[in-house]
Amino acid sequence: MDDLESPGAGPPIEAVQSVFRVYETRRDGDTLLYFGEPTVPRDALEERVWPLFREAGYEVSLARRTGEHVLVAEPRSVGVDGIPWTNIVFALLTVLTTLLAGLEWYGLEWSLADPSALLRSWPFALAVLGVLGIHELGHYAMSRRYEVDASLPYFIPVPTIFGTMGAVIKMNGRIPNRKALFDIGIAGPLAGLVAAVVATAVGLQLDPVAAGPVFRIETLNYPPLIQLIAAVTGAELSPAGGRVNPVVVGGWVGMFVTFLNLLPVGQLDGGHVVRAMIGERQETIAALVPAALFGLGAYLLFVREAALQGITLWFFWGLITLALAYAGPARPVSEESLGAKRKALGAATFLLGLLCFTPVPFQFV
Repeated sequence: MDDLESPGAGPPIEAVQSVFRVYETRRDGDTLLYFGEPTVPRDALEERVWPLFREAGYEVSLARRTGEHVLVAEPRSVGVDGIPWTNIVFALLTVLTTLLAGLEWYGLEWSLADPSALLRSWPFALAVLGVLGIHELGHYAMSRRYEVDASLPYFIPVPTIFGTMGAVIKMNGRIPNRKALFDIGIAGPLAGLVAAVVATAVGLQLDPVAAGPVFRIETLNYPPLIQLIAAVTGAELSPAGGRVNPVVVGGWVGMFVTFLNLLPVGQLDGGHVVRAMIGERQETIAALVPAALFGLGAYLLFVREAALQGITLWFFWGLITLALAYAGPARPVSEESLGAKRKALGAATFLLGLLCFTPVPFQFV
């Protein structure tokens, strides 16, 4: 090129020259390319140039193309563009699968001759989807607050015990600092936990249903938090001749998901929170999580001689967290440390997560 004018509306060359010596600029559609050589380590470079490009409306990253270093700046988008058809379709399918699962929990049946009977399990479906959806919307709302590009929740429809494998949001933008990482990470578990407590408390006031195995589950074991709610409300977790209303199961699902999400590893919510609280030392804690889960499975197998389902569950999650620990946590652009209030909130949230834990969540017939 004959000059070094900034391509399009990107930051001027002079603004980045102190950390990235630019010798060529290009434009590839809406993407801006700054070719050059870094003069500082990668982390320091990104911390310096990221705010400049963000203010200009771009997400920037350092890459290599044809052996050259290049700052790749792509237009920044926050929020939803158009109608999120994929989210809508997955949500509707999950409504269907949770309604079907709910029929089993209520001991009801339906047939093609009377499809409206499927709607009789709507309280269960509402409890499960409400708890999971509020959890993810907590993340989404906080992402919007910090102008981090994130998708709406994707529900995962699976015709299983609860009708779903949960919900996720996809984060596309960089997280500006530890404060944003903490707030985005902790918003989901706290919002979901509040919803789970409400669902449990409401469900315990509803009529119990007939006894008997559900999906071959003979016993659904309750974590300390549900036992505490039952004690405060004066409700029975083992009503005579029946079992608790399935709405309580929706609260149980929310607490179980909260505990798993608060495991301090990788891209899980707990990994985000601990990474924000203690920085790169989080990777040391993350490395211990798979060992702890494998150890829990071994303890249940050799000491407690517990049900095989509990043992298999923790070995399975040990493998998942092993992969997550290897992939690593999210990395904020700025490493400015958190204040004491957020660290205290993080510690309190992990204590609440422990109240959602039970070693053997359920036992099959």
